[in-house]
Amino acid sequence: MSLNSNGSPAAIQASKAKGKFRFVILTVLSVGIAINYIDRAAMSVAMPFMSQELHFSPTDSGLLLSAFFWSYVLFQLPGGWLVDKLGPRITFAVSSLGWSLATAACGLASSIAALVGFRFVLGAVEAPSYPASSSTVTRWFPRQERSFAAATFNNGSKIGGTLAIPIISFLIALVGWRMTFVISGVVAVVWALAWYLWYRDPRDHKSVSLEEVEFIEANQDPQTGEPMSVRQLLGQRAVQAMMAGFFCINFVSYFFFTWFPTYLVETFHLSLMKFGLLGMLPGLAAIVGGWCGGLLSDSLVRRGYSLSVARKIPLVGGMLGSATIGLAAFSPTVGLALAALCFANFAATFASAALWALPSDVAPNRANVATIGGIQNMAANLAGIISPILIGVIMQYTHSFVIPLEIAGVIGVVGALIYAFWLPRVQPMGTESAAALEGNLRREV
Repeated sequence: MSLNSNGSPAAIQASKAKGKFRFVILTVLSVGIAINYIDRAAMSVAMPFMSQELHFSPTDSGLLLSAFFWSYVLFQLPGGWLVDKLGPRITFAVSSLGWSLATAACGLASSIAALVGFRFVLGAVEAPSYPASSSTVTRWFPRQERSFAAATFNNGSKIGGTLAIPIISFLIALVGWRMTFVISGVVAVVWALAWYLWYRDPRDHKSVSLEEVEFIEANQDPQTGEPMSVRQLLGQRAVQAMMAGFFCINFVSYFFFTWFPTYLVETFHLSLMKFGLLGMLPGLAAIVGGWCGGLLSDSLVRRGYSLSVARKIPLVGGMLGSATIGLAAFSPTVGLALAALCFANFAATFASAALWALPSDVAPNRANVATIGGIQNMAANLAGIISPILIGVIMQYTHSFVIPLEIAGVIGVVGALIYAFWLPRVQPMGTESAAALEGNLRREV
């Protein structure tokens, strides 16, 4: 049995879950994303110490922090396409192995050029990770649980980014920043091997019950349309809105993965130990925000609301809330600044929970899910290129974070408007035009 168009409680109730192995899959997946982000965020935590040794200017630091995103954006489309062709098992394992080697190599660099090169490689090999995660959730979770599942693997990034601050700070104090990159890379190698040896799709996994597989399949999306080419997908209003909206979310979110450690240390003159503790707070708020957004969206689906309502409420509300990042610019104390930043990060991740459910919701065919995820992630991570460099240049001339934080707040409001008015009805693409054609034919008859 399939869910009807609005995910009615009657349809969901008719097929109750037998087994919870899909949540084991989700846990392992989320650990992989957390490791991914620990490796990715290690550079921003280590930056103040690397700058002292290698004598970086603020512009140099901004260039280095953005180098990752140049290749990450460039390889999103091929990465998503590979996931759709090869599946998440192979692509995620190869991706993890590649980023582990690139991370370890950063510990060997002695110049800005070498570090930029290694970060460029890191971005390229990490590109398939989120499309692979979206594809995994589509395969393993029914529609009425998908937003929470998407929020959970996306929270892996927040958990990783949050843990990176105390873990990387501790390792730097213990063994120095160079050896810290090597250790981070080795952990990712272990996860890559484990994922490849253990992960399978529901029908092929020996540990999942037949009843649970049937529950998952009974509550999947009715994606019966023909797969679309990348060119066709890019012409869809839904995909365009997803790209623009995600760009706005990432512009806010990536402040916490790039310049946030420098902002906190330089603005409030924190010690390494105090920064390691206080710096975790926005990340913890983001973790809670992601699960709240996912639970709310799935609850609305189970109660019979349309996917448009269930996805747009957290998207629009979360983006409006993320605009509070601008208040940190005028906060006289570290406590007030952290309060504004915690709420902004909570709200941005609250929105992201629904965002990573959208590729499954709008795909005309399952063969397009990872590609759509790659497309929206490609546009979103242009923010990762623009934001670090922009902040670095502004910092070099103003020696203040006021203007960058205000810009981020304005972009949060723009994101809310995009999701509210540009994103069309959330449904498999092609459904609306087919229904309109059918209605016209009936009127002619």
